[in-house]
Amino acid sequence: MNKKFTLLAVSSLFALSTISTAAFADPKVPATDPGYSTIQIMEMGQPKDVHWISVKQIAEKLKGKPPMAVGFDIDDTVLFSTPGFYRGKQEFSPNSFSYLHEQKFWDKMNCEWEKFSLPKQIGKELIAMHQKRGDQIYFITGRTASKCEITTQYLKDVFGIKNMHKVIFAGSSKTEFTKTPYIKENNIKLYYGDSDGDIISARKAGAEGIRIMRAANSSNRPIAKNGVFGEEVVTNSQY
Repeated sequence: MNKKFTLLAVSSLFALSTISTAAFADPKVPATDPGYSTIQIMEMGQPKDVHWISVKQIAEKLKGKPPMAVGFDIDDTVLFSTPGFYRGKQEFSPNSFSYLHEQKFWDKMNCEWEKFSLPKQIGKELIAMHQKRGDQIYFITGRTASKCEITTQYLKDVFGIKNMHKVIFAGSSKTEFTKTPYIKENNIKLYYGDSDGDIISARKAGAEGIRIMRAANSSNRPIAKNGVFGEEVVTNSQY
């Protein structure tokens, strides 16, 4: 299969089922750098004007520092959760994105459909590295909370987390960065995420935001541009 055909397939796979980021997003902040989507990077290779960093380099940067609290976004950061969102759109609002505002969708996603989310390899590598250091790991998601949830146990199981903290469901807002108070409250020093809001939320809390590449076949469109705020971007983190 040639590269051009592969990229065409990737870009069109979820064309009819994409998540509207306008309905599930943080406040907009002007970019400071060009930035490149995962699809662009697949086409052109790694741009030299992006601050790339590997898991090994992060470990080296942290060498000699005492254990700390680190945080992770969930969707498209450590889990490829498109299957659940795809199912939700088909079941609750096939012709619109209104399902993202419906509690019944979030109840299904958080309490049942999480088991269809695939753990990303980069999540496994980063979490293993931080656990080896003795760091405390927190998960802060922009999802709407439910009275029940299996996400905490699922993450604990698939990533082998020893001292698991309950997942924080921060919700989302177009007027405020909902994750910032939780990053600050838990004294998180590094926060990994795939969206622009993750990077800004971390910075507003005094933490470093590190970009994880959103998979090119994610249903969350448009695909975020990596390096758009001059942040470090983890190499090959789309997988």
